[in-house]
Amino acid sequence: MSANAPSIADLLAAAELSEPRPFGELISRLTADGRLRGARDGGRAIGPAALAGIEVRGITDDSRKVGRGALFVAVPGLHVDGHDFVAAAARAGAVAALVERPVVDVTLPQLVVDRAPRALADAAAWWYGDPSRRLGIVGITGTDGKTTTCFLAIAALEAAGLSTGLTGTVETQIGHRREANPEHATTPGAPVLQRALRAMTEAGNVAVVVETTSHGLAADRVHGIAYDVAILTNLTHEHIEFHGSWEAYRDAKLSLFERLARGPANPPKEIAGRAWPKAAIVNADDPNAGAFVGVSQEAGARVITYGTDPAADVRATHVAEDAGGLRIAVAAPSGSATLDLRLAGRFNVHNALAVVALGEILGLDPAAVRDGLASVPGVPGRMERLDAGQPFGVVIDYAHSPASLEKVLGLLAPVAAARGGELIAVFGSAGERDVEKRPMMGRIAGRLARLVVVTDEDPRNEDARAILEAIARGAEDAGKRRERDLFLIPDRPTAIAAAFERARPGDIVLLAGKGHEQSIIGPDGPVAYDERTAATTALTALGYGNG
Repeated sequence: MSANAPSIADLLAAAELSEPRPFGELISRLTADGRLRGARDGGRAIGPAALAGIEVRGITDDSRKVGRGALFVAVPGLHVDGHDFVAAAARAGAVAALVERPVVDVTLPQLVVDRAPRALADAAAWWYGDPSRRLGIVGITGTDGKTTTCFLAIAALEAAGLSTGLTGTVETQIGHRREANPEHATTPGAPVLQRALRAMTEAGNVAVVVETTSHGLAADRVHGIAYDVAILTNLTHEHIEFHGSWEAYRDAKLSLFERLARGPANPPKEIAGRAWPKAAIVNADDPNAGAFVGVSQEAGARVITYGTDPAADVRATHVAEDAGGLRIAVAAPSGSATLDLRLAGRFNVHNALAVVALGEILGLDPAAVRDGLASVPGVPGRMERLDAGQPFGVVIDYAHSPASLEKVLGLLAPVAAARGGELIAVFGSAGERDVEKRPMMGRIAGRLARLVVVTDEDPRNEDARAILEAIARGAEDAGKRRERDLFLIPDRPTAIAAAFERARPGDIVLLAGKGHEQSIIGPDGPVAYDERTAATTALTALGYGNG
């Protein structure tokens, strides 16, 4: 990559429209979708058509980013309500606002809609010219494995000759430019996402892999994206604080597969000279597979399953693992073959099978898909090993749900045992997120690790000590005792240092929950933090890695 090559920020800026668009186009679109509930101008009710002549020069739901000619969308949020900022948007130059309820003391023209988040997504897709209708869109969802599957998918698609963009937890790719994602949110807001998709079309991408979270689905951030392929990795306990119940969480994931239905907003596409199907790729080994298959069939999508289940369409028939990674014997509709992966952890078998299934459903060259998968050296913050010459292992992983923590500890336990050691788990749980999982994770770590060190993850505005106590109660249920084999140390670098000081030769210390992230979010906002740097510093203090 040339030093003068445009950055992601440059590519996004170039994708911004310079010419205004008539508000009437969006009014017609919202009317056709049944979104409109009324209109106001100058403080009085009017017909929406009276606002059609307004020229719009941008879309935002952030009053601080309003410029001359912008359309401001007032979205009610968890902490603030956009309706409280309509007046500020008007002062900053907004020409109109989309609102869920009239703001009667502001004379700014207002369209009243039923759901502001969905209207924001409609407006963003309209403003940027519906770029997803010109791209092959692969959406990947699930509790765990999304990011790794995204990395594998983009590698396979590009190896098969399809220039592919990426929006995800760890990185963003536009054209051939790839950069780390500094945000904690996997699925960005609709205006950011739609502008990225437009930038990808202009940079020559023909396909896009969209890491699609339950938050992004439930909050309508991905509304207006014309998905072609949906992949389910798995479904376990997570994000109940946001969705309110397990059923609502599952239904949010299911909605991705419902979006595969063809229609005016999701038309058939030809990508790089090839017709793309509407297709669902479902983990046959997941207990919820049947629901996802059923919803996909109702949407009229083709379904292909993967896993170790003998009935799966793409299945692993044998798996071998060594220090170099995984070797997987795969049976697929196109034939049987052996796949080599440079990734550690048998859970990556399913991630790779999902991408093999993607190649099958798109009719890609199977050998090219295998080559792409074999080319991936790893994913930042996913089973990342750190070796500074110390006599114990250090693994950094993003595992932050009960299922992922159990998987990683279960994977590392026999490795440590073979070295004559045991496990030490260093982890926390995010504030203002699922509270039910905290003792669950404590019990898992208490059962599988010799030592449990509980520390901050992202406490946000919650009482950090209370979060640690909730986790500790689970570890105590599993037999751990404080100051013997259970330690509560809020400061994460101090917690890591304490774990290393207590590590014996052959042990493996798992640093879970932060992975690739570059900050810890506290009551005053994000504070710069890097897990690898913190671990390296702690090892250096013990005399390792000094050459």
